[in-house]
Amino acid sequence: MRLPPPDRDPYSAWRGALAGPDFARDDTALLVIDMQYLDADWDSGMCLRARQEGFETDLLYYRDRLGDIIPNIRLLQDSFREKEAEVIFATIASLTTDGRDRGAGHKSLGMHAPPGSREAEILDELKPVGDEIVLTKTTSSIFNGTAIERVLRNLGINNLIFSGVFTTNCVESSVRDASDLGFDCSVVEDACGALIEEMHVASIRALRNVYARVMTTGEVVEIIQGL
Repeated sequence: MRLPPPDRDPYSAWRGALAGPDFARDDTALLVIDMQYLDADWDSGMCLRARQEGFETDLLYYRDRLGDIIPNIRLLQDSFREKEAEVIFATIASLTTDGRDRGAGHKSLGMHAPPGSREAEILDELKPVGDEIVLTKTTSSIFNGTAIERVLRNLGINNLIFSGVFTTNCVESSVRDASDLGFDCSVVEDACGALIEEMHVASIRALRNVYARVMTTGEVVEIIQGL
């Protein structure tokens, strides 16, 4: 499924493209959103539950998508770490074992990753290194569920590069909030994923050149390596 060319998309083309990225090592952070066993592992959490409910065939796109985005996110992480730039993680995890502190949306959807559970853990391939920051939330947007805005301001970060899952939920809502708060946002299209392809495409289209510039892993890595 393809997006219309940026210069022919009636949703955004008439607005003009966003200015090119102006990344610097000290003011740019990679955000890795919800790449954990709850929702980003084919044999665990939400994927296992959906498969048990008879949706395995319907989710084969997402299985294959995970196979693409996990190594892309790792490439991004490696590039940022090489330049000693910030890599920040958001994960879904409750503060209580029974999840009573969860947001209403997560309660209604039955989304629960108890503290210390396998579901709350970041995928082994993408785990934090050293003292990289990990923020936990029980909301879609990291800006609603954590103190990330204050953390970013304290770090002097203005440029945010988004990766992770789901494009349609936590990624998109976080990007919209970040843009409204004045952060410069970039979404790495081939480092994000949604359960359904057309929903991923719709989210990318909604964000592109309105709330964020849309980039590829290769484009971001090339820029970061040149810093």
